[in-house]
Amino acid sequence: MPSEDTFLRRAVAVLSAFRADDDGLGAAELARRSGLPRSTAHRIALDLVGAGLLERQGTRVRLGLALFEIGQRVPRQRVLRDAAVPLMSDLREATRQTVHLAVLEGAEVVYVEILGSPGGPPLPSQVGGRLPAHVTGVGKAILAFSPPEVVRSVLAAGPVRTSGRGVPAPGLLARELARIREEGVAYDREESGSGIVCAASPVLGPDGEALGALSVSGRPTRMRLAAVAPAVHTAALTLSRTLREKARDPSA
Repeated sequence: MPSEDTFLRRAVAVLSAFRADDDGLGAAELARRSGLPRSTAHRIALDLVGAGLLERQGTRVRLGLALFEIGQRVPRQRVLRDAAVPLMSDLREATRQTVHLAVLEGAEVVYVEILGSPGGPPLPSQVGGRLPAHVTGVGKAILAFSPPEVVRSVLAAGPVRTSGRGVPAPGLLARELARIREEGVAYDREESGSGIVCAASPVLGPDGEALGALSVSGRPTRMRLAAVAPAVHTAALTLSRTLREKARDPSA
């Protein structure tokens, strides 16, 4: 009989096997991704279905509604998103481009909210999805205002290319982060994907460290980074101030 700790680790492995664009996984793929024997992965998946964390889809399973409901209760995500959405709406209206809100998780960014724009390029980002921090505008904006040990861990891991224009070396990334700290704006010049450019700015807490970042993304042929950067920076500064005020007076 496996211990509760063993079951928990296996359950986490099964849930972590799902990617943002997965609509459902069969038993064989679930076992492969989780690294568990097929019978074990199947048994745990059935337990998770019973708990509402997974749901059946024919012979496949997919993430359940209960996970979404639990995720909405995460304080950092809820408070940040609720305060950001009105500003994101204004930013999308002003720029006519796609607006992102993201936070840092390890060496990756997790997208908390995305307000899309008609006619924008296909983007690799999805709500709840992840991308390497060093190739995204939001990721670089957050890293530039993160504790030194966080930046060192990302640099030590080594940048991973996701397109032909990814940051090629830790030294170049370190110099870019220094520039971002001075200017308050980060850029993605087709590093996260071909045909995508982005301007991003950090959302800062009272201690000056990044809580997350806002960005505006679009096609390089339709969006001038220099034109949208001031709007993104202003929105991020406003959101930073709003969050500080809420922290001082939660009833505000």
